[in-house]
Amino acid sequence: MNGFQRFCLFLTIIGALNWGLLGLFQFDVVATLFRNGQASFGARVIYTIIAIAGLVSLSTLFAPNRGPHRIVKKDNVRPLKSV
Repeated sequence: MNGFQRFCLFLTIIGALNWGLLGLFQFDVVATLFRNGQASFGARVIYTIIAIAGLVSLSTLFAPNRGPHRIVKKDNVRPLKSV
């Protein structure tokens, strides 16, 4: 996972927390930051950015699971002994 995907995952988590606050306490953090609430241009931009981040994060869901990579230098490789 590269830095851009991590940033998008971070924004997706922020969006999920906002939805949680909205569902539990009817408090929308993004709408509170702007004077006109959800209808303001700034809030719509934030919602759109978080939605795009969610779509990018969706690609990590279907990415193959890669284990830790082991780098082996040629100097450290010994031939196997034949039995």
